[in-house]
Amino acid sequence: MRYISTRGQSPALPFCDILLGGLAPDGGLYLPERYPVVSRAELDAWRGLSYADLALAILSKYIDDIPAADLKMLLDQTYTAETYGFTRKGEVAADITPLYWLEKGRLALLELSNGPTLAFKDMAMQLLGNLFEYVLEKRGETINILGATSGDTGSAAEYAMRGKHQIKVFMLSPHGKMSAFQRAQMYALQEANIFNIAVTGMFDDAQDVVKAVFNDAKFKAKYKIGAVNSINWARVLAQIVYYFKGYFAATRSNDQQVAFGVPSGNFGNICAGHIARRMGLPISQLVLATNENDVLDEFFKTGVYRPRSSRETYVTSSPSMDISRASNFERFVFDLVERDSVVVRELWARVERGEAFDLSGTPYASRLSGFAFTSGRSTHADRLATIKSAYERYGVTIDPHTADGLNVAEAHPQPADVPLLVLETAQAAKFAETLRIALGHEPERPAALTGLESLPQKVEVMAADAETIKAYIARHA
Repeated sequence: MRYISTRGQSPALPFCDILLGGLAPDGGLYLPERYPVVSRAELDAWRGLSYADLALAILSKYIDDIPAADLKMLLDQTYTAETYGFTRKGEVAADITPLYWLEKGRLALLELSNGPTLAFKDMAMQLLGNLFEYVLEKRGETINILGATSGDTGSAAEYAMRGKHQIKVFMLSPHGKMSAFQRAQMYALQEANIFNIAVTGMFDDAQDVVKAVFNDAKFKAKYKIGAVNSINWARVLAQIVYYFKGYFAATRSNDQQVAFGVPSGNFGNICAGHIARRMGLPISQLVLATNENDVLDEFFKTGVYRPRSSRETYVTSSPSMDISRASNFERFVFDLVERDSVVVRELWARVERGEAFDLSGTPYASRLSGFAFTSGRSTHADRLATIKSAYERYGVTIDPHTADGLNVAEAHPQPADVPLLVLETAQAAKFAETLRIALGHEPERPAALTGLESLPQKVEVMAADAETIKAYIARHA
């Protein structure tokens, strides 16, 4: 299996090379040359597998430059009940991603937030940390990871990488824009290999800095810069697994279909669902939910992709989705335009100039329906109402991002025989301020995380300027 750039001007590479590289040299994102198609016999055989064994079956189709025994070891080491023990019911979950039925057979939450930082990002990031360590040890190399976070990626990455002697992490976050819990999870880490940088601006400003650094080939090579954002293909690949696991948990037969409701900001999570469907998983619909930053909803409704400036980006009560330029959307558009890298280059040249593009009058618009996407927008008032309703109707406490997903999903009812699984984004404990408004009380949090916000915090505040950030990395790498 080789990996190609969405922009078509970088050489095809094996998995371990793109794992460490992040963005392709031409500025594009890596995807496999083809998506492996899963047979009915394989689906039947996979139905009863543990999470780690299912991950092995799926990832083996994409990774052929790590010996099978070593890959199995890494997956067994990653997906343990102890690591993913912060469950909704306060008990260790052998399933890793248990299904929580709200209405039996019709509507459920797929729990993805039981890892160490209480966010779905742990599902991929814990594996990424182990993969990085494995490959670096084999090659006798070190790496400086540069990333940007709107809330949960940063802490998930830092918890996965902290203390690893071959890895340093430089994580950018929007100054003052995350919840107090999210900030504390990152900034309270005191490990010498973790560097937190709060940039003045929005997440998109931080993401632009990351892309600018990756596009400086000389600097990237000199300081061995790597990526953990979902521009890294391994992140998306790991997320494919829980779509299969959720499907098996919600159905009795592989003749059935399911739909998934997915809160989305940077398009990485739902991109994994798109790929699972391309592989042959019986997904009838992918219901994309945005908050007030509705760039993606606008595209799926109109065919116009209109990225917005930081000044046009709202600060909302679902902050991890306060994104107006979705990095992973380029992967989807690559598939939509029949993998024509010339078209992608032309479209993203406009995006990088701050312009919109419109596919509504093109032949590609007619292909959109074949990808089974629908979408909707959720507001602050919707979030509060959905959190309250879920608590009163189902006795479940959900976070604001999951509320966006549930609100939009319920506005797109499915046929009676098609379960709708809403992907849980994070646990409510991370957003106590909003939960207090919605419910009149704060959500419970795991005992191990009590008092997190009162711990000393280590963070540098800087301008969202690529040269400033590069100078900081050079001093500390």
